[in-house]
Order: sequence, then C-alpha cells, then structure tokens
Amino acid sequence: MSMDPPKERDLGQTNRLSVVIVAARYNSELVDSLLEHTVDTLKEAGLSEIKVERVPGSAELPYAAQLLAKALAPDVIIALGVVIAGETEHHHVIANTTAHSLNHLSADKAIPIINGIIVTNSIEEAQHRCGSKINRGKEFAHAAVEMAQLKHLWNQKKK
Repeated sequence: MSMDPPKERDLGQTNRLSVVIVAARYNSELVDSLLEHTVDTLKEAGLSEIKVERVPGSAELPYAAQLLAKALAPDVIIALGVVIAGETEHHHVIANTTAHSLNHLSADKAIPIINGIIVTNSIEEAQHRCGSKINRGKEFAHAAVEMAQLKHLWNQKKK
C-alpha cells in the first residue's frame, strides 16, 4: 500500500461545486467509514451540495454513476466501495470491470469520476485503509474537489 498520497493543496472556493457520491452497501461498516470521512472532508472544504446514493454492491456503482451523471449533471462523482478477496478470483472481476466502466463513463460524460473502490486481499488490509489512521475517503474527497475545479477552470477558458 502506498503511504505517499498526493500533497494536499489549497482548494480555494468550493461552495458552488456539486458532488454526487455513490456508495455500496456491501461491506457496509467499511464503506460507511469511507463515506463518513469523504463527506466530512467535503464539508470541511466548504461544499454544501452533496448528494449521496447507496447501491447494493461495488458492481452496481458504474450504473448508478451513469444514472446520476445524466439526471443531475454534477461537477464530480465519487464511487465508494470495498471489495475483499475471497476463495475465488471474483474480486478481480469486480475491481477490473468497475474501474474500466468508471473511466469510460468519466470520459464519455465529461464528468470527473473518482474511483474510490478499495480492493484488498484481506479484511485486515481493508480495515487498515478504511480506518481512522489511514482513511482513503479524505483522499478521494480532495481528488474530487481538485478535479471539479479543474473542470470548471478549463470549461471557463473555452468560452
């Protein structure tokens, strides 16, 4: 696991940004922790327009993101989930297909989508990434704000 996240930068004005978070209910205790840290960080950054939708599992995140991108046209979408390896290789299928789908959707809809799906080999690894010491939710929130600002900056330059 990388312990060298991007350096945080001043996020400046964020109060006009709209954020949609789609979060899986599978592995709910871990995802709830990610969601809590993500929302708290967004609020600390000054965002007030935050919409949260829950779906059954991580495999459903791309469809929900597509639906909400079309319905709400937010500035950025964050997809949150936790996929833990089991006795089969199914976690690789979920990890690869959701990553590919979210990237394709982001490019297709011209909306930044932050892939906040944690994929681990064990429950211990997942707990480590979703706990209070290291919680990737904060990093996903910062990435979302930065990408939404980048989108606004370059959309204004086109005018």
